[in-house]
Amino acid sequence: MIVDSLQNAAKYHGLHPAFEKAFQFLNENDLANLADGVTQYSDDLKIIVNSGNGNSKEQSLVHFECHDKNIDIQVCVAGPETYAWKPREKCVSPNGDYSDEKDVRFFFDQPDMFFELNPGQFTILFPEDVHAAMISNGKIKKIVIKVKI
Repeated sequence: MIVDSLQNAAKYHGLHPAFEKAFQFLNENDLANLADGVTQYSDDLKIIVNSGNGNSKEQSLVHFECHDKNIDIQVCVAGPETYAWKPREKCVSPNGDYSDEKDVRFFFDQPDMFFELNPGQFTILFPEDVHAAMISNGKIKKIVIKVKI
């Protein structure tokens, strides 16, 4: 897992061939005015814009998840937004089977930690990062970029 500010995004371009293109999209668009929805930006990038009310920790932990085929770049546009996190290797209580179609695996485990993103910050969540997002008492606007592995 990586947590940083968008101003430092160029440091991570070399971690995956599509990261530079993903961060270029973020730099070239007015993130606050992007409409909610899902866009297949390229073969290896899907852009999801989501606005709404945050959830309690308990509500969000129902979706304590990880992915096998994608890396998430999650960007806080309006928040703050709190995340729950735990390394996959420490998760021992699966919540159902892996969904290949949705590329998601859920867990009943409790997180090891929580962290907060504020506007202009992002997190990169790799397949080994079990996470739950959208924890907040207020409104959130976020962008999730699904980067195909």
